[in-house]
Amino acid sequence: MPLTHTRDLFAKALKGKYAIGAFNVNNMELLQAIVEACEEEKAPVILQISKGARQYANPVYLKKLIEAAISVTNIPIAVHLDHGDSFELCKQCIDEGFTSVMIDGSHLPFEKNVELTKRVVDYAHKHNCVVEGELGQLVGAQHDDGEEGGGYSKGGVYTHPDEAVEFVRLTGVDSLAVAIGNSHGAYKFKGEQHLDIERLKAIKKALVDAGLGDYPLVLHGASSVPRDVVAEINKYGGNLGSDTAGVPEADIEIARRTGCTKVNIDTDLRLAMTAAIRRVFAENPKEFDPRKYLGPARQKVKELVRHKVKNVLCCAGHAFD
Repeated sequence: MPLTHTRDLFAKALKGKYAIGAFNVNNMELLQAIVEACEEEKAPVILQISKGARQYANPVYLKKLIEAAISVTNIPIAVHLDHGDSFELCKQCIDEGFTSVMIDGSHLPFEKNVELTKRVVDYAHKHNCVVEGELGQLVGAQHDDGEEGGGYSKGGVYTHPDEAVEFVRLTGVDSLAVAIGNSHGAYKFKGEQHLDIERLKAIKKALVDAGLGDYPLVLHGASSVPRDVVAEINKYGGNLGSDTAGVPEADIEIARRTGCTKVNIDTDLRLAMTAAIRRVFAENPKEFDPRKYLGPARQKVKELVRHKVKNVLCCAGHAFD
């Protein structure tokens, strides 16, 4: 099956009230684990490649690995640039055949973010590629809890519903990554922190009320940082501490039902891979064959991905909708 566009995947996901897993790829084992898990669960998938992954693995190697994955499976696969930081990088990926790119201008003032995003959109749409933008900044604490009476402050770092509408209209972007308390890494929250689901609902409603329809939203930094995996890493020599905390899977389920059609997962894959490798080295300190520790690592990532697409994102069984 040829590469799929996220536009097609999102339309089906919105109708079916499920989300598409966007999993980051850095090497062969991660790619195999993700694709095999999704094939077995009959789930569509988005393979994400970051700027750092391109620098680490070489774009040519990654492209050939993905071509190999496409040749051995028939599930829908989209290839997406994660957190593109410049027009030039987005253009390069579009020219290489990516079906989706993200331009991240969230660190810029609103007007500059609009300008950069629109430039990428204009080029991408001419080359049959879709674009994800971002508005707001990911954080792990509630920097912007809203005003009295249910309003929202424009001085915070979270996505403002009205600005989301303006941003989509001005840029023509195909999907929007929102900041609602999500963050990157393994130390997302302290205590019993949760996503700002009410803000997510407000953003979604504002887009609908503005005539933009059932607009696809994206949840970045959505790893749940499983405590059992963290404990396994620490048991076998790691030192992640006890204050690691991710986005509760129950929150992700609500976000999915509310209209987050793409959910990014990277940290959880890294943790699963690291836990399996550490266990092999701890139990077999004389082991030096990469196949003997990368094999179990691949299997653990695969199990995690199967759990996510089946029990959290609920996209299992929807590959051929």
